[in-house]
Amino acid sequence: MIYDAFQKKAIDYIREGFSVIVSAPTGAGKTVIAEYIINDCLDKGTKVIYTAPIKALSNQKFRDFHQGFPDKIGILTGDVSINPDAPVLIMTTEIFRNKVLEENSNLGNYSWIIFDEVHYLDDYERGTVWEESLIFLPQHMKMLALSATIPNIDEMSSWLRSIHKMPLKIVKEDSRPVPLHFFYQIHGEIVDNLHKVSSRGYRKQYLRYHGSSNRPDSLIKHLSETDKLPCIYFVFGRKRAEYLAEEITRLDFVNQEEKTEITSLFNKLCEKFDLVNDKSAQLIFPLIEKGIAYHHAGMLPTLKEVVERLFTSRLIKVIFTTETFALGINMPARSIIFDELRKFYGKSFATLKTRDFFQMAGRAGRRGIDTEGFVYSRVNPRWISFPELHRVIYGSPEPVKSRFNASYATILNLYERYREKLYDIYPLSFHYHQARTKFRKKAVELMRNKVRILKEMGYIKKNKLSEKGYFAAKIYGYELSLSELYEQGVLEKLSEMELGTLCVALVFEPRKISSIPKLTGAARSLQRGTDSIVNRINKTEKSFGIMPLSKAYHYHLSQSLEAWMRKEEFDRLLRYTDADEGEIIRNFRMAVQILRELLDTPASAEFKHKVRNVIHLINRDIIDAEKQLRG
Repeated sequence: MIYDAFQKKAIDYIREGFSVIVSAPTGAGKTVIAEYIINDCLDKGTKVIYTAPIKALSNQKFRDFHQGFPDKIGILTGDVSINPDAPVLIMTTEIFRNKVLEENSNLGNYSWIIFDEVHYLDDYERGTVWEESLIFLPQHMKMLALSATIPNIDEMSSWLRSIHKMPLKIVKEDSRPVPLHFFYQIHGEIVDNLHKVSSRGYRKQYLRYHGSSNRPDSLIKHLSETDKLPCIYFVFGRKRAEYLAEEITRLDFVNQEEKTEITSLFNKLCEKFDLVNDKSAQLIFPLIEKGIAYHHAGMLPTLKEVVERLFTSRLIKVIFTTETFALGINMPARSIIFDELRKFYGKSFATLKTRDFFQMAGRAGRRGIDTEGFVYSRVNPRWISFPELHRVIYGSPEPVKSRFNASYATILNLYERYREKLYDIYPLSFHYHQARTKFRKKAVELMRNKVRILKEMGYIKKNKLSEKGYFAAKIYGYELSLSELYEQGVLEKLSEMELGTLCVALVFEPRKISSIPKLTGAARSLQRGTDSIVNRINKTEKSFGIMPLSKAYHYHLSQSLEAWMRKEEFDRLLRYTDADEGEIIRNFRMAVQILRELLDTPASAEFKHKVRNVIHLINRDIIDAEKQLRG
């Protein structure tokens, strides 16, 4: 194989025994370096772990690698465990973090760890998981970290060298093998540079074209007429993706031969994934046969996979999708369209980060197929100022910042190992490496306050973990409320139906528009009990200045879960909730993950038998993620 210069440089370092961090644009070919390590480990009879930030990416990597090495690949994602002792083991970063904190994990058998999308360290909610994984990286493991372009890669590598003394090399690549060209749709016109969308032009065009159409369908028609399909159209809302797909059904992007081919492939895939009689599949078919599709987290996972396979077959010409489609999943197109340049960041809407923009824009231009890629941004002057627009397109990617905020479970595992010396861990963090003295003191005080809460609530007694402490150490992210229910004896007394309902309520996060259905008596009783416990925990956390607070329970899916555990058909569950199909499946799978974590706690054998029964009742048919992957 002929490698690009940066790929060859990284592979040469790997051959010389170095760990490597690679920073390169989306679409530059970073995965080739990971594949080299995987092949090399298999040739040498050693083992390698590949971590990914989202389950969809983990699943795709499993499928990709499984084609070449069917007996050598395994996957662990919490709700999936296939061939867990395989020499190439794919997992989410959370699973790896949990393993590095376990005293008796099997990581000694693995010589390499590959962190895909390592810039996720900057993710507000989950970044601490990456940081903890890197802090406690076993000394015997070499590391390959792959990242989109980040300006402070030298700072990150300096931190890693300082805490691990590892021989580490950096490889930077700024150019893409397929160059990008940028265009803008503003007030119904398509312009090819920002000079034509200048701040003065903004005002003039706004006055002149105020009220004129800036229609997505006219832009897509332009791409079709200028041979710039296939196109990925990024939107920041599920309903918007479906609406826009329906809006362009008057257009047809496939010829008769392609129409026959796409219809045949769609029917075969629907048969393969038991979707022949599914209403969602029937609804999307009139779009599919015109070369149009949508893709978002609210869809059935199997239907999303059908759409992905149709897109990679090059028969889908226009796909409307949310941003997860950009995250590592290998779905490039000739053109990218941004519906808007604002998205929801945790608490509010804000202009896109430059790094996020290029993560998505990088899907334009298919290596080996296209000589150039095209990126179109739809601009509304009322929603984004010209300086903001210029910053998104031409600004430097944002530096990766530490989001270190160890969970209670992490602190309990560290306390078990280090006792009161656990505060010595903080100087090993990227946060310590980046922060000024004032913020370092705050970070240590936050750790101390979490330990104080754990002592006050009886998780740590006489400088040792109590039984409740050992229980909480196994439940990452949901430690305190479940442990309080366990200590009170409530958890073990729950019926199978109540236990399933409780776990789904714990993981579910309602959207603002979500409504809670009328609850059954059992669910109402659970709601009162969990509200009381969480309120008490949150009150204690507030008194110690802990943020974010422990999560509340939300019973919006309780009727759907009860119906599912009574063996009702999946499509009947939708009558009990306003949640999307994909949302129901995702939350049921997350509940299964919590139930599996309960099996590792010091609870009684009788309780664990009940937990296994609940897993069996929930994790069937379309909920069973392993079934889809094994297929």
